[in-house]
Amino acid sequence: MFKDNSKIINFIVDWLNDYCVQNSVEGFVVGVSGGIDSALTSTLCSMTKKPVLCIQMPIHQSKNEITRSTNHIKWLEKNFTNVISVEDNLSSFYDEFVKSKINATSSLTYSDEKKQLAFANTRSRLRMVNLYFHATSNNYIVAGTGNKVEDFGVGFYTKYGDGGVDISPIADLMKSEVRSLANFLKINSEIILAKPTDGLWDDTRTDEEQIGANYDELEWAMNQIEKGKKSVDFSGRKKEVIEILTEFNSKNNHKMIPIPICKIPEYLKTK
Repeated sequence: MFKDNSKIINFIVDWLNDYCVQNSVEGFVVGVSGGIDSALTSTLCSMTKKPVLCIQMPIHQSKNEITRSTNHIKWLEKNFTNVISVEDNLSSFYDEFVKSKINATSSLTYSDEKKQLAFANTRSRLRMVNLYFHATSNNYIVAGTGNKVEDFGVGFYTKYGDGGVDISPIADLMKSEVRSLANFLKINSEIILAKPTDGLWDDTRTDEEQIGANYDELEWAMNQIEKGKKSVDFSGRKKEVIEILTEFNSKNNHKMIPIPICKIPEYLKTK
C-alpha cells in the first residue's frame, strides 16, 4: 500500500498532462463500465482539467452495471466541469455480427466453446472501435483501464479490445492499490464494493469465476513470484493460486510482449 495516496495521484495526473503536452493531445476518451478500474481511470483523467469524454457502451449489459456507470458519470460531471458523456448502445451491432456468423454457410467448423469466447471478445473489440472513433474525431487519446494484475499477471483482457489503448495510467497499480486510490478520491462505494466483471457474457459471470481466484489472491501470488517463490514452495490453496496465475500468464503471454516480427537476415536480402 502507498504511504501517501495524494502523491501517487498527483504523479499520475502530471504524467497524463505531460503526455498530452509532448504529443499535442487535446483530451481523453475513457470507456466507463461500472467497474472500479474505469472509475479510477476516468477520475484521474478528469483531474488533468483537459476534456474527458466518458462513454458507456452497453452490449446487453446488466442493469446493475449500467446503473453503476451512470452514477459514476453523474458524480464526475458534478465534480469536474471538463467531463462530458455519451451512451453508445452497441447491442444491435453485436447482434447483427452474431447473426451473420450463425447464419453463414462455411466449410469451417468451430467448437461451441471457442465460438462463444470469440463472440465475447467481439464485444470488447466493438467497444475499442467505438472508442477510437470518438478519439480520432476529437484529437483525443484512449486511456486504458487495465490494472497490473490484469495486464501483466494473468493477461485478463482482450487483445485489440480493451487492450487496444493509447496510454495506461493505472497499469502499474495492483488491485488493492486501485481500491486504495478510489477510496481516497471518494469514488462511489457501490463501484468499489462491486465484484469485478469484464461484462462480456450474458450471464454476468465475475472475473473470479472465470479465473478461479480473486484479485487479492492473484496479487499475493504475483508478489511471491517476484520474490522467486514457486508453487512447490507452498501447499493447499496457496499452491493452487500460484499455479492458476502461472498458467494464465503463460497462456496469455502473447498479449504482453511486442508483436513478433520476422526479421529477414541481411544475407537473404537483395542488394
